[in-house]
Amino acid sequence: MPDTATDLDKNLTSDFFHRYAADFNDIYGTRKGLIQDMINCIFRRSMRLRYEYSLAACQPAQGKTILDVGCGPGHYSVALAQDGASRVLGIDFAPAMIEIAKAKAEAFAVIDKCEFSLADFMDMEEREQFDHVILMGFMDYIAEPRAVVEKAIRLCKNSVLLSFPSSAGLLAKQRKLRYRKRCPLYLYSYRELQHLLGSIPGILFKIRKIDRDYWVQIRVLELSQ
Repeated sequence: MPDTATDLDKNLTSDFFHRYAADFNDIYGTRKGLIQDMINCIFRRSMRLRYEYSLAACQPAQGKTILDVGCGPGHYSVALAQDGASRVLGIDFAPAMIEIAKAKAEAFAVIDKCEFSLADFMDMEEREQFDHVILMGFMDYIAEPRAVVEKAIRLCKNSVLLSFPSSAGLLAKQRKLRYRKRCPLYLYSYRELQHLLGSIPGILFKIRKIDRDYWVQIRVLELSQ
């Protein structure tokens, strides 16, 4: 049977990001000005850093395959396609995000390398593996993180890249309050993250604190035959 509470969480999250898609896309846009620069510096440093770290971790991207989970408006997907990835699959469960991602890939002339699908990651068939699996800004809304991480590991050949929101600090508390009327939000301490990842066998992982987030890189250990 489906988990009713979990299904409700998914519906709330999907609905929120469907309505928020245009504003979310503007975060990565080209709006300039002193106020915007201050907002980006104070509140969006984590988003910029995890973007930079993730793209760097996928280099050289030439000829690689990428799965971008919770792809949103397609910034990671399009950037990696521009860097030479041979195939990028972006999935999201917010219809408006998928439409923006497709338009972005068209605008940057990489639509031939990109596929964007309206889908739930946990329902995705495991018929192929990707060189890199990216889940940025995705684990914030996941009630059962271990199942998601383990599925991502099964789908990767090289590395899994994730972000987890930190539960420490005033901004984390403010964010938790803001999201009460939007959709469920799950925050993590460093200890909780260590426990979660440390309980999964057969992997090596690196946790890097970046402002309001933890950036995580997972590699699967090669088992001797």
